[in-house]
Amino acid sequence: MSPVPDRSLMKTILIIEDHWPLLSLLASHLQGQGYAIRTATTGRIGLALLQEHSFDALILDLGLPDMDGMEVLAQLHRPDRSQRLPCLILSARDAVHNRIQGLRGGADDYLLKPFDLLELEARLSAILRRAAPHRYQQLVIANLRFEPEVRQAWVNDQALMLPRRESLLLLELMQASPRLLIKDYLLEQLYQNQTDISLNAVEALISKLRRKLREQNALVCIDTVRGVGYRLRAL
Repeated sequence: MSPVPDRSLMKTILIIEDHWPLLSLLASHLQGQGYAIRTATTGRIGLALLQEHSFDALILDLGLPDMDGMEVLAQLHRPDRSQRLPCLILSARDAVHNRIQGLRGGADDYLLKPFDLLELEARLSAILRRAAPHRYQQLVIANLRFEPEVRQAWVNDQALMLPRRESLLLLELMQASPRLLIKDYLLEQLYQNQTDISLNAVEALISKLRRKLREQNALVCIDTVRGVGYRLRAL
């Protein structure tokens, strides 16, 4: 039987989207990935929920029936709001000026409809990770432990000796776990400013890291989502 997730550790996401089939699909998928979900089908309902509850991120459709999603975004950035809420815009407005307007208006990312659920999941995970405090807090998954400040990993109490890039890769995977990291994001993080590096380099690092984790009997695995990216999870 699968363990019951600790709801106190779950990220709570508000989705404001008026198209019910899409809203239901998003909510179901993200709940399956370990998020707590609240939903709204109008801007006014969404703003009321934002006043009454605390959320970790907002997924916002721009084409709402009662107001433009940009108005909701403007309300989120009023001077009297003490806490900034990470926001991912969903929209069929594909013109460059629309995307610029959304990002300049305070959104953290802008995803065009139609989209792949795995890409949405990866983008949501990325904006949550950027907003998260305590980057250097110890990470523990099963019998694998990582100390970000010294970039050292242990399996049980045995040190896992990793070169710098493999260590950075493990850090990224553990911080995101059990959610997905897209290959392009990993390439950017691991090979900053190196334009002659391909995605094959990420695949090679994943292969080496998998082998070392397996050799030290780490009770974790790195799943490949073909054509998209990777996720690390406990066995």
